[in-house]
Amino acid sequence: MEPRTERAANVLRDVIRRNRSGERVGIYSICSAHPSVIHAGIRQALADRSLLLVESTSSQVNQFGGYTGQDPAHFARSIRSAARAAELLPDLLMLGGDHLGPYPWRDQPSEVALQKACDLVHACVLAGYEKIHLDASMACSDDSGPALSDETIARRSARLCLAAESAHRKLPPGSPPILYVIGSEVPAPGGETRSGEAPGVTSVSRLRCTLETFREVFHQQNLSEAWGRVIAIVVQPGVEFDQAAIFAYDRRKARSLAAALPEHPGLVYEAHSTDYQTHRALAEMVEDHFAILKVGPALTFAYREAVFALSEIERDCYGARRNFRLSQVRAALDAAMLHDPSYWRSYFRGSEDAQRLARAFSFSDRCRYYWTQPAVQEEIRQLFRNLSIGQIPLPLISQYLPSEYAAIRSDHLPAEPEIIIQEHIRQVLRVYADACGAPSGRNGQPVLQSSC
Repeated sequence: MEPRTERAANVLRDVIRRNRSGERVGIYSICSAHPSVIHAGIRQALADRSLLLVESTSSQVNQFGGYTGQDPAHFARSIRSAARAAELLPDLLMLGGDHLGPYPWRDQPSEVALQKACDLVHACVLAGYEKIHLDASMACSDDSGPALSDETIARRSARLCLAAESAHRKLPPGSPPILYVIGSEVPAPGGETRSGEAPGVTSVSRLRCTLETFREVFHQQNLSEAWGRVIAIVVQPGVEFDQAAIFAYDRRKARSLAAALPEHPGLVYEAHSTDYQTHRALAEMVEDHFAILKVGPALTFAYREAVFALSEIERDCYGARRNFRLSQVRAALDAAMLHDPSYWRSYFRGSEDAQRLARAFSFSDRCRYYWTQPAVQEEIRQLFRNLSIGQIPLPLISQYLPSEYAAIRSDHLPAEPEIIIQEHIRQVLRVYADACGAPSGRNGQPVLQSSC
């Protein structure tokens, strides 16, 4: 592992300090392991001269491989290698773990699941993760009900924290300390809801109860020093999405929560499931002290949009040729999803036609679990090979990818498939960057400067 300094942690803490002092400044966290998303994030960070925060979930990356087939060490190496190749300064990259807890093993007894979660946290810290979301909010098979008490969640979170602190002591002297995110009212990973209704905003009384319980448990477990490195608490600001609906941020409903920012001087709110929110909504969230905005499915949703659009361009260009091997990206993707429906079946409702459309186009973006399948990857490679035969016709780019067409015409973008895909993803990232205050950094100065 590369030697690490506290620069990234200081930058993040400075964002929190400035947000607490009333500035509209925040940071978005990319919760994705998809290579195109990662490369787009790196390019956006370079353009903004900002800190790049990338987090893997316990389902994406874990000691058993997760659905990406990567353990934390492999994930960390791949992100750092991509950043190094793009010449992003190591001190402007921070890795984090999202929803680190028993969630992937929740169908097992709590003791078994929690031990696996502790092993995962330990592996993440050894791999150089600097920001850890301690998420013990999900019930396991032997818990009495789906809703755990704050006391149970706090005690399990403290156990995860002890595992992280133990791993940190094995790192080289001077390694950056671990920063923590806590919470008990934590949305399920992936951001989907089955209720069809906007979730309720966390109450101020619930917030205060959670903080007090966690603080007391951490002190009881001799984690007072670690408690001082808790930078955020996950609360529900009332945002969510499901397969066809987006529940927008309503700051009127969150007014009391925004005004009740805890007295802890280094603490802000971390907002999950912010995908597909408008620029105005994200900017208002940052102003209301939701200073850490998590985004994931919206980025792979954009990746899928671009790939499907390029597939349509391919068909218009070469579909009439005899004996020409067109790519079959969408068919391969759907075949992979039908072969293993475990990642989407419980999320989609309705007729067969409705489910077919949802598999491809849902805001829930369950197809993100299948892009790494070998058959799908081969079709994407075939798509790229076909589009490299000649120059992609500009009229077709205008037809299917008008924003990218404008960038190409302005000489800001080469007409290359992978670059076009990354640009499409960056359109989402720019919304987050602007909402977090990034425009101030586009005149040659770093967006997020540390005063430490």
